[in-house]
Amino acid sequence: MTKRKTAVVTGSSSGIGLGIAQALAAKGMNVVLNGIEPEVQIEPIRAGLATEFGVDVIYDRANLMDPAGVVALMTGAEARFGPVDVLVNNAGIQHVAPIEDFPDEKWQAILNLNLSAAFFATKAAVPGMKTRGWGRIINIASAHGLVASPYKSAYVAAKHGLLGLTKTVALEVAENGITVNAICPGYVWTPLVEKQIPETAKARGMTEEEVKRDVLLAAQPTKKFATVGQIGALAAFLATDDAASITGAALPVDGGWTAQ
Repeated sequence: MTKRKTAVVTGSSSGIGLGIAQALAAKGMNVVLNGIEPEVQIEPIRAGLATEFGVDVIYDRANLMDPAGVVALMTGAEARFGPVDVLVNNAGIQHVAPIEDFPDEKWQAILNLNLSAAFFATKAAVPGMKTRGWGRIINIASAHGLVASPYKSAYVAAKHGLLGLTKTVALEVAENGITVNAICPGYVWTPLVEKQIPETAKARGMTEEEVKRDVLLAAQPTKKFATVGQIGALAAFLATDDAASITGAALPVDGGWTAQ
């Protein structure tokens, strides 16, 4: 019997990360979920994935703001399942402010979680992947890894840096059976985005449909949100042997945003 592959997905207690975890579990992989929510809150999700797809799923609350927490996440996954086959660096936070008002601590926190955590997780995963001659590293960047928007200096800098990390590591491991790619979503329909719409509508004196079309989707020519399922499906494909020749790529899922 072939041993199941193991996937670690950071920031996977909800939204895009959870969608990716579901897609990888559906492919028969054991999954390590990660987030900051209490275990009792995530237990129904963890148990549901395990039951639905017949795989082993664990939840790890490792603090990815700290390099030691990232290492603990990776070593914990290996202790439970053996070497990590698929690493998805998804965890991230955002803060919006003009550069002159941008809090120093917010700058550092965003770089720590959105960029440095991916570096330390990748550093931990690569040796085992090299030993086995197979591995998949998928970084969840953003359309903001390709283009900028005002008031998002830390987020845009981190996501641009994540693309640089993606390309560099892809070149380093190109002959080892390991691929390293970045998915660059535009606006994705998640519970967090859904929650923001009524608040934005009230603040701007707009209808919710106007907020969706003229604010959130203003830069996306399709005027449609990407779905969590679409991001998960792309990640699941990148984790297959059929995607072996795709590496060092930044793959937009942004409704044409970065085509303009």
